[in-house]
Amino acid sequence: MYLTRLSLTNFRIFSRLDIDVPRRVTLLVGDNGQGKTTVLEAIYFLSTFTSFQASFDRQLISFSASAEPLAVARIVAEFVRADQPQKMEIRIIQESNGNGGLRSRKEILVNNIKRSAQESVGFFNSVLFLPQMMRILEGGPDERRRYLNLMISQAIPGYAQALSDYHQAVTQRNALLKQLGERGGDPDQLIYWDELISRRGAQIMQARIRTIKEIEKIASQIHLTLTQNQEVLRLSYQPAYDPACLESSQAALPMAVDINRENFSLEEISSGMMNRLNKIRREEITRGTTTIGPHRDEMRVLSNRIDLSDYGSRGQVRTALLALKLAEVQWLYQKAGSWPVLLLDETVAELDQKRRQDLLHALDNCDQAILTTAESEQFGVEFLQPRSVWRVQAGRVTKE
Repeated sequence: MYLTRLSLTNFRIFSRLDIDVPRRVTLLVGDNGQGKTTVLEAIYFLSTFTSFQASFDRQLISFSASAEPLAVARIVAEFVRADQPQKMEIRIIQESNGNGGLRSRKEILVNNIKRSAQESVGFFNSVLFLPQMMRILEGGPDERRRYLNLMISQAIPGYAQALSDYHQAVTQRNALLKQLGERGGDPDQLIYWDELISRRGAQIMQARIRTIKEIEKIASQIHLTLTQNQEVLRLSYQPAYDPACLESSQAALPMAVDINRENFSLEEISSGMMNRLNKIRREEITRGTTTIGPHRDEMRVLSNRIDLSDYGSRGQVRTALLALKLAEVQWLYQKAGSWPVLLLDETVAELDQKRRQDLLHALDNCDQAILTTAESEQFGVEFLQPRSVWRVQAGRVTKE
């Protein structure tokens, strides 16, 4: 898979950008704040329909355009997948909400046909690696859940829809729990939401169980190479509802325990979660919140049985993240049948010489990679000579 053309209109710093994208490796060079990362942000948005930097979609609309009540930012991409030309357009629309305020919404067109985000995710695949992604390991559980969700959504049909349905159901159930706790009422009102959460939650959990196992297998081999066979990488999935635990207790099992959850069917996970929700109903009414389910899952990353989130050095965390990202590239290829576009933002500067060479070597496996840097000298003449180098300055991209 590779991009052939990218057009941006009123997207961040770019009032207008229209470029043919070279195949293989392209290097975007420029000072900070000139728009290099914005190009990667736009491309990654095509895969996940969410920004890795903005909290709200309306923040993606350029400052000059957003001053008007009606404003539209556009991302238009032409690309080749499985030897077939494809096109995707995303419109981020700011408009009046009718009460004197503003709201934003997305429109997605795949080959000129309007589709929902859940239907469109996975049509274009990319893997993003940027320095602030260290928080995947160093941050809280929500960072690791987000990492899993963005990756799985690109490869497993129905996952994005199940995730959306699940989070909406949890929101509604939490509101009902608070109402029952404060005003009383019939607890059986929860049955509908319990069933929906259990069904969708089982889909999410089963996808996570399989994905974590598959990613671990690939990443552990890459990690062994990166550490000269000195460190063994493991991923420990800790679901908030664990079908492998006895009903009498849902306490988390030690991370060192290797638990096989792959044999649990969707029905077994769903019915087990439903039973568990029923047993803790009184407690959840008192607390006013849903205490089990995929929204509280955790994944820990270990190297030689050391939990890197708590005890890993900066170098160990960086190496583990590199292994995970390179594994993600291979995993998406296995699932989708085509290499994802690899996006690297100022990543080389964060690595030592050995890790840098390992990362650049991985580019040979991709149909296309787009890198950014403030200093092209970091790559060396041998790497730069056969590559396409573009200068990014004040929202303009020119070929060097």
